[in-house]
Amino acid sequence: MFLGAILSLFPFYWLIVMSTATTSDMFRFPPRLLPSDQLLVNIQKVLDNVGFFQSFANSLIVAVSHTLLVLFFCSMAGFVFAKFEFPGKGILFLFLLMTMMIPQQLGLIPQFIIMQKLGWINELKALIIPGVANAFGIFWMRQYTHSVIHDELINAGRIDGCRTFDLYWRVALPILRPALATLGIITFLGSWNDYLWPLVVISVQDKFTIQMLIASMNGVYSTDYSMVMAATLMATVPLIIVFSLFSRQFIAGLMQGSVKD
Repeated sequence: MFLGAILSLFPFYWLIVMSTATTSDMFRFPPRLLPSDQLLVNIQKVLDNVGFFQSFANSLIVAVSHTLLVLFFCSMAGFVFAKFEFPGKGILFLFLLMTMMIPQQLGLIPQFIIMQKLGWINELKALIIPGVANAFGIFWMRQYTHSVIHDELINAGRIDGCRTFDLYWRVALPILRPALATLGIITFLGSWNDYLWPLVVISVQDKFTIQMLIASMNGVYSTDYSMVMAATLMATVPLIIVFSLFSRQFIAGLMQGSVKD
């Protein structure tokens, strides 16, 4: 496990080393394995040459908004699928699971046409709204709800006068925090790192996400790799912060049900 951890962490260490070096250092042999003193210089080049903070803010708005909407809609749908009976429930859930077998790339053209009809091309809401009720999120929340929330608790809430939404908001949601943290981290990482869909619907530079901005720094004839590495390192910081804040709940959510009493 220690060797596996070293292998997994080495790319991040290499990113830090390269972001502190010059472009010529990256092609040196043997390669540099210790950090240099060019980090602040490279960061300043990023800030001077590209609109980093604008793209950073765009990615932050998209990732946070998309994550919150996914947590709300997927947890509510998962709760309903797990604890309520209604006509066609089994067929609808089966259809939902079948959509997970469809590659994401097949939906690019239909989604683009829908965004065009709505007039959302080159708008951040085109990156936020699609996928807020995704099949994986609903399936994950349904399975977790089914395993941790017992029918007796729902019946007790009904006796106390809770309406359907109150059962979800006041009874279920506090218990689902580990699952919400797990889904939230997965969703935030996916939204922050997404490149393909923003590339399809965004073409104006002031709406670029951070991944599009970093990709645009690769020039046709020459590329300042030290600047690219510094921008990549700066873009990685929010992911580290999010995982650090919610890692305990993330692990608890993944471990739920793995140990039997």
